[in-house]
Amino acid sequence: MRKVLTLCLAVESGRVLLGMKKRGFGEGRWNGFGGKVEAGETIEEAARREMQEECGVTIKKMKKVGIHEFEFVTKPEEVWEVHVFRVDEWSGEPEEMEEMRPQWFAFADIPYEEMWADDIYWLPLFLEGKKFRTRILFDPKDNVLEKMIEETDSLSCQEG
Repeated sequence: MRKVLTLCLAVESGRVLLGMKKRGFGEGRWNGFGGKVEAGETIEEAARREMQEECGVTIKKMKKVGIHEFEFVTKPEEVWEVHVFRVDEWSGEPEEMEEMRPQWFAFADIPYEEMWADDIYWLPLFLEGKKFRTRILFDPKDNVLEKMIEETDSLSCQEG
Protein backbone atom coordinates (compact mmCIF):
# COMPACT_ATOMS: atom_id res chain seq x y z
CA MET A 1 0.00 0.00 0.00
CA ARG A 2 1.29 3.45 -0.94
CA LYS A 3 0.45 6.59 1.04
CA VAL A 4 0.94 9.92 -0.71
CA LEU A 5 2.00 12.83 1.50
CA THR A 6 3.50 16.30 1.26
CA LEU A 7 6.31 18.16 3.01
CA CYS A 8 6.86 21.93 2.65
CA LEU A 9 9.85 23.94 3.80
CA ALA A 10 9.85 27.73 3.46
CA VAL A 11 13.23 29.33 2.83
CA GLU A 12 14.24 32.97 3.24
CA SER A 13 17.60 34.75 3.52
CA GLY A 14 19.71 31.76 4.56
CA ARG A 15 17.16 30.34 6.96
CA VAL A 16 14.50 27.66 6.86
CA LEU A 17 11.12 27.48 8.60
CA LEU A 18 10.58 24.31 10.66
CA GLY A 19 7.76 23.35 12.98
CA MET A 20 7.91 21.56 16.34
CA LYS A 21 5.31 18.80 16.16
CA LYS A 22 3.18 19.17 19.30
CA ARG A 23 1.02 16.05 18.97
CA GLY A 24 0.48 12.92 16.92
CA PHE A 25 2.96 11.14 14.66
CA GLY A 26 6.41 12.72 14.95
CA GLU A 27 5.57 14.53 18.19
CA GLY A 28 8.57 16.28 19.76
CA ARG A 29 10.49 16.61 16.48
CA TRP A 30 11.25 19.58 14.25
CA ASN A 31 9.97 19.02 10.73
CA GLY A 32 8.62 20.74 7.67
CA PHE A 33 4.88 21.22 7.21
CA GLY A 34 2.72 18.69 5.43
CA GLY A 35 0.62 15.59 5.61
CA LYS A 36 -1.72 13.29 3.73
CA VAL A 37 -3.18 14.04 0.32
CA GLU A 38 -6.95 13.77 0.74
CA ALA A 39 -9.38 12.22 -1.77
CA GLY A 40 -10.05 14.54 -4.70
CA GLU A 41 -7.05 16.73 -3.87
CA THR A 42 -3.92 17.20 -5.99
CA ILE A 43 -0.51 16.88 -4.33
CA GLU A 44 0.01 20.64 -4.74
CA GLU A 45 -3.41 21.44 -3.22
CA ALA A 46 -2.60 19.21 -0.24
CA ALA A 47 0.74 20.97 0.25
CA ARG A 48 -0.96 24.38 0.26
CA ARG A 49 -3.70 23.22 2.63
CA GLU A 50 -1.30 21.60 5.09
CA MET A 51 0.97 24.66 5.24
CA GLN A 52 -2.06 26.87 5.93
CA GLU A 53 -3.42 24.51 8.60
CA GLU A 54 -0.10 23.92 10.37
CA CYS A 55 1.40 27.44 10.47
CA GLY A 56 -1.13 29.89 9.01
CA VAL A 57 0.93 30.68 5.90
CA THR A 58 -0.57 30.87 2.40
CA ILE A 59 1.82 29.61 -0.27
CA LYS A 60 2.24 31.90 -3.28
CA LYS A 61 5.20 30.19 -4.97
CA MET A 62 6.55 26.67 -4.45
CA LYS A 63 8.63 24.18 -6.40
CA LYS A 64 8.77 20.41 -6.08
CA VAL A 65 12.37 19.51 -5.23
CA GLY A 66 12.25 15.98 -3.88
CA ILE A 67 10.46 12.69 -3.43
CA HIS A 68 11.01 10.46 -0.43
CA GLU A 69 9.99 6.84 -0.21
CA PHE A 70 9.83 5.93 3.45
CA GLU A 71 9.45 2.35 4.62
CA PHE A 72 9.14 1.05 8.17
CA VAL A 73 10.17 -2.46 9.26
CA THR A 74 7.09 -2.45 11.52
CA LYS A 75 4.83 -1.93 8.45
CA PRO A 76 6.53 -3.75 5.56
CA GLU A 77 3.42 -3.57 3.36
CA GLU A 78 3.36 0.24 3.43
CA VAL A 79 5.40 2.83 1.49
CA TRP A 80 5.10 6.55 2.17
CA GLU A 81 5.64 8.62 -0.97
CA VAL A 82 6.41 12.12 0.31
CA HIS A 83 6.55 15.01 -2.18
CA VAL A 84 8.91 17.73 -0.94
CA PHE A 85 8.32 21.38 -1.86
CA ARG A 86 10.52 24.44 -1.45
CA VAL A 87 8.34 27.46 -0.62
CA ASP A 88 9.91 30.72 -1.76
CA GLU A 89 6.94 33.11 -1.58
CA TRP A 90 4.01 33.20 0.84
CA SER A 91 1.64 35.56 2.57
CA GLY A 92 1.01 35.77 6.29
CA GLU A 93 3.34 35.35 9.23
CA PRO A 94 4.02 31.85 10.56
CA GLU A 95 2.08 31.33 13.78
CA GLU A 96 1.69 28.56 16.31
CA MET A 97 -1.27 26.31 15.61
CA GLU A 98 -2.77 23.34 17.42
CA GLU A 99 -0.37 20.84 15.85
CA MET A 100 2.83 22.79 15.14
CA ARG A 101 4.99 25.60 16.58
CA PRO A 102 6.97 27.26 13.75
CA GLN A 103 10.47 28.68 14.15
CA TRP A 104 13.09 30.00 11.74
CA PHE A 105 16.54 28.40 11.79
CA ALA A 106 19.70 29.65 10.10
CA PHE A 107 21.06 26.96 7.76
CA ALA A 108 24.06 26.56 10.10
CA ASP A 109 21.83 26.07 13.18
CA ILE A 110 19.40 23.37 12.08
CA PRO A 111 18.61 21.11 15.07
CA TYR A 112 19.24 17.76 13.32
CA GLU A 113 19.45 15.95 16.69
CA GLU A 114 15.76 16.86 17.28
CA MET A 115 14.58 15.86 13.82
CA TRP A 116 13.88 12.65 11.91
CA ALA A 117 17.09 10.60 11.57
CA ASP A 118 17.03 10.82 7.74
CA ASP A 119 16.90 14.64 7.58
CA ILE A 120 20.66 15.06 8.03
CA TYR A 121 21.20 13.13 4.78
CA TRP A 122 18.85 14.99 2.40
CA LEU A 123 18.21 18.42 3.96
CA PRO A 124 21.68 19.73 2.96
CA LEU A 125 20.80 18.94 -0.70
CA PHE A 126 17.52 20.83 -0.25
CA LEU A 127 19.33 23.83 1.25
CA GLU A 128 21.78 23.85 -1.69
CA GLY A 129 18.83 24.11 -4.09
CA LYS A 130 19.28 20.61 -5.52
CA LYS A 131 16.58 18.12 -6.50
CA PHE A 132 16.73 14.70 -4.92
CA ARG A 133 15.10 11.32 -4.50
CA THR A 134 15.45 9.15 -1.40
CA ARG A 135 14.47 5.72 -0.20
CA ILE A 136 14.77 5.24 3.56
CA LEU A 137 14.05 2.19 5.73
CA PHE A 138 13.39 2.93 9.40
CA ASP A 139 13.75 0.49 12.29
CA PRO A 140 11.13 0.27 15.10
CA LYS A 141 12.79 3.21 16.92
CA ASP A 142 12.80 5.39 13.75
CA ASN A 143 16.55 5.00 13.18
CA VAL A 144 17.75 4.71 9.57
CA LEU A 145 18.48 1.06 8.70
CA GLU A 146 19.04 1.56 4.97
CA LYS A 147 19.24 4.65 2.83
CA MET A 148 19.52 5.69 -0.80
CA ILE A 149 19.87 9.40 -1.51
CA GLU A 150 20.49 10.70 -5.00
CA GLU A 151 20.45 13.99 -6.81
CA THR A 152 18.12 13.91 -9.79
CA ASP A 153 16.65 16.01 -12.57
CA SER A 154 13.45 13.94 -12.77
CA LEU A 155 10.87 13.84 -10.00
CA SER A 156 8.23 11.60 -11.51
CA CYS A 157 6.73 9.02 -9.20
CA GLN A 158 7.92 5.44 -9.26
CA GLU A 159 5.62 2.49 -8.97
CA GLY A 160 6.44 -0.07 -6.38
